[in-house]
Amino acid sequence: MKTAYAIVYCIAWPFFNLFHPCRAIGREHVPEGPVIFCPNHTRLSDPLFVAFALGLRFRPQVMAKAELLEIPVLGWILKKVGVFAVERGKSDVGAVKRAMKCLKSGDKLLLFPEGTRYKDGKMGEAKAGVALLALRTGTPILPMYIPPNKKWFGRTPVVFGEPYLPRAESRHGSAEEYEIIARDLMERIAALEAQAR
Repeated sequence: MKTAYAIVYCIAWPFFNLFHPCRAIGREHVPEGPVIFCPNHTRLSDPLFVAFALGLRFRPQVMAKAELLEIPVLGWILKKVGVFAVERGKSDVGAVKRAMKCLKSGDKLLLFPEGTRYKDGKMGEAKAGVALLALRTGTPILPMYIPPNKKWFGRTPVVFGEPYLPRAESRHGSAEEYEIIARDLMERIAALEAQAR
């Protein structure tokens, strides 16, 4: 998987960097161990902006909507580089187990907490899944901000916030605590917008 990721990265980066170069802000906040990257989501290209802002040193596994992995050829490539499917709108136990295994083994995970794109640039509400994963694996969340408008041939800033461990009164957290953590996460992401200007 690491080799496939490196090959695809090295092939795609020159083209992407030519048309949509990105500028990483706060990348020093990325820890060496497991972490959950949580950016806002406005464009299909957002995962690429995250990957290239991270560089080859930090390779995340990616939770993505199942429809993407069903696309011929593209789906095969995505699976090879560490993308796995989640069925949106339902409790996908298999995806949750895969994500927990990823984090417990020390890998990094990229997921979009809103669960879908908001093309108008506004932020939606985060789903409870990220809170569940963080609490049950003891993994820090790293909020990220990507501007909705990406100019051709202009550098798009990708802002990394500081990682933090959410807290809950109960051992694994309650549904109410998940909602509180999810709201707090979106507030932290929104607060990063100022650094992208």
